[in-house]
Amino acid sequence: MFKKEKLMILELEELNGNLTIDELLKILKKEATNIHIADIMSACNFLIDEGKYVQPQYREKFYNAYLKGFILRIKEVKEDKNTDQNLVNMDDLESSLSMLKEQEIKMKKDYPHDPNFSKIYQIISIYTTFILDEPIHVVGTEFPGGFKVKIEDETYYCPVKDKQKDNPDAVCGFCIAEQDPEIG
Repeated sequence: MFKKEKLMILELEELNGNLTIDELLKILKKEATNIHIADIMSACNFLIDEGKYVQPQYREKFYNAYLKGFILRIKEVKEDKNTDQNLVNMDDLESSLSMLKEQEIKMKKDYPHDPNFSKIYQIISIYTTFILDEPIHVVGTEFPGGFKVKIEDETYYCPVKDKQKDNPDAVCGFCIAEQDPEIG
C-alpha cells in the first residue's frame, strides 16, 4: 500500500481556531527542516530551466530574484527566532492556502519531476506574508521594464500587482504589496 502524498505543507483542516505568528512559524520551520540541500538544488535547477523562457536581457535579474530572493530564503525560515504572539488573520491564511493548493495541483500535473519546488514555494510565500509581513518578492526585485518592488512610508509597492493578482499561477492575490500607483 502506498502512502498518500501530502499536497500542502499546511492543510486547512489542520487549522483549529486561532493561530499565533509564533505557532505558524513553528509549522513552517518543521516543514523547512525537511528541505535538504538536494531539494534546494533541484528547485534551483527547475528555475534555471524555466529561465530559458525569460527575455535574455532580464534573465540574470530573474535568477537573482527567484534563486537568491526566494529559494534560498529557506535558510532564513529555519533560523528565524520570531516569537510574536499576535494572531494570524485566519481568513487571509485560509484564502492563501486555498490558492496555494490550487497552484500545487496544477504544478504537480505540469511539473511532476520537481515535487520540492512547490513545497519551498508554499513555505516562502506563507513565511514572507504572515511572518515577516513583507511582499513575497523582496524589495528591489526587478520586473521587465526596469520596474521594481519598493517600500515608501512603510507601504510596499509592486509594479505588477494589478496585472497578476487574478492570475491563478501567481501568489500576487495574497501578497501584501499594493500596486505601485506610479505604474498603475
